[in-house]
Amino acid sequence: MQPNPLDGLHDIIAPSQVSWWPLAPAWWVIITVLFIAICAAAFWFYKNHKFKKPKRYAIDLSKTEQNPLTLHIILKRLVIEYYDKRLAAQSTTNWCITLNALTGLSFSEQEILSLYNTEQANEALTDKFRQGIKQFKLKESVHV
Repeated sequence: MQPNPLDGLHDIIAPSQVSWWPLAPAWWVIITVLFIAICAAAFWFYKNHKFKKPKRYAIDLSKTEQNPLTLHIILKRLVIEYYDKRLAAQSTTNWCITLNALTGLSFSEQEILSLYNTEQANEALTDKFRQGIKQFKLKESVHV
């Protein structure tokens, strides 16, 4: 009698579970790229936050300030901080043009000159300067 060929077969042996460690080189590349991207994004957010700090401070000052001359000085400080002090030391005509370009509002020479009068009770000008501080453009190209 011939032996049954199936008698020589053994049970199926399941392979041992593959360990997740050590990681494949592709995973190390992905982890490294993600780490570099997260570090770069954190650095960019930090620099951006630090860059905008003077404007945030000026907005906070403008909320409590009622004197339009002081608000005008705050705008000049912003121009000095973000651009150049030569822009803040221009003639009144050129200063109005610079303010109009950087704030998006329309300031006239009479409004600027009225700041230096003894009676300074112009609430509309105070609100205009506050709005100008809020709308101040940080990355506008200005030619001196």
